[in-house]
Amino acid sequence: MQNAKPFEIHIPDAVLEDLRERLARTRWAPEFANDDWRYGTRRAELETLCAYWREEYDWRAQEARMNALPNFRTEIEGIPIHFVKVAGRGPRPMPLILSHGWPWTYWDLHKVIEPLANPAAHGGDPADAFDVVVPSLPGYGFSSPLTTTGINTWRTADLWDVLMREVLGYERYAAQGGDWGAILSAHMGHKYAANLYGIHITLTIPLAFDADGLPGPDEYGPEEAGWHQRSQTFFSEGSGYSAIQGTRPQTLSYGLHDSPAALFAWILDKRRAWSDCGGDVLRRFTRDDLCTTMTIYWATETFGTSARYYYEFFHHPWPGVHERRPVVEAPTSVALFPGEIFQMPRRWAEGYYNLQRWTPMQSGGHFAPMEEPEALVADIRESFRAARAR
Repeated sequence: MQNAKPFEIHIPDAVLEDLRERLARTRWAPEFANDDWRYGTRRAELETLCAYWREEYDWRAQEARMNALPNFRTEIEGIPIHFVKVAGRGPRPMPLILSHGWPWTYWDLHKVIEPLANPAAHGGDPADAFDVVVPSLPGYGFSSPLTTTGINTWRTADLWDVLMREVLGYERYAAQGGDWGAILSAHMGHKYAANLYGIHITLTIPLAFDADGLPGPDEYGPEEAGWHQRSQTFFSEGSGYSAIQGTRPQTLSYGLHDSPAALFAWILDKRRAWSDCGGDVLRRFTRDDLCTTMTIYWATETFGTSARYYYEFFHHPWPGVHERRPVVEAPTSVALFPGEIFQMPRRWAEGYYNLQRWTPMQSGGHFAPMEEPEALVADIRESFRAARAR
């Protein structure tokens, strides 16, 4: 492992104490007629969760869980990268890099790491073992501080190829991701197909993204009824956060950097809206899950650079390296969770990806590794069995 050093997560006591003090001094915004969250995050739920964060949540216990995994830090092209690497336990582990999105952290993948690395300990076949690598996206969490502009999905894909091949020494590897992780995995499957066994994604989207150029209603099959309308609803009513983060991330970051309650409100809204929770976010995430996400963003001071990821994505056109079809030439598996924020039709996906597997799932939403980890692990294992045999 070249130029990567063991890393221990430790947030100073002073940072945690300051967090609690700021929560205690929160000036709550007035609210009315918002029982159904139509205006955004409901104050009652937010106050309750922030009280738990301030009075009961134990960061040190969560920090110990994180440090129980092998954490590392390296620097690639001047950019700090944090990652977890867990060696597979099986006859021939396949290298696999898992990528998260926003408002995720690398810890949103913690439920799938051990089952993928050590399947026999989780009711699986040792032949399905992976060497599991889980980085924090640049400018997220412990991959900080980020002071380089222009870092987005396709630039991260370049960094991940260096991480896997040059830092960790793998000749070939597999890639998996959701949200931003799905987009950057697809770019890897476009640019670095020769280096990949394949990719597995939970969100399909054109790499040269244009909301006005997405498939029309006639391109969806009978079994995809409602998908087009859900996508339209998301882009018209649920994507305001993206417009702000994609145009004025710095302006937004001052408030969320200063107020932990504001940070919680901004991210909680998406955890509720994008998960398959039926309106009750605690059906899918425990209070500790939510507070851990908030604490990572807060303590590492990375909300601003995570928001800038949107700006860099929208202001740097996707640089395709070939014009062949399919655009993504690496063998591609797609797991479709019914609560996903939007989904392209299979007909479109068959022309865009080297599609090998298309699996509708029974439940789960945008945060699949947290919501349905067992189903996701099973589909990842199945997706790469054919590649192992080659």
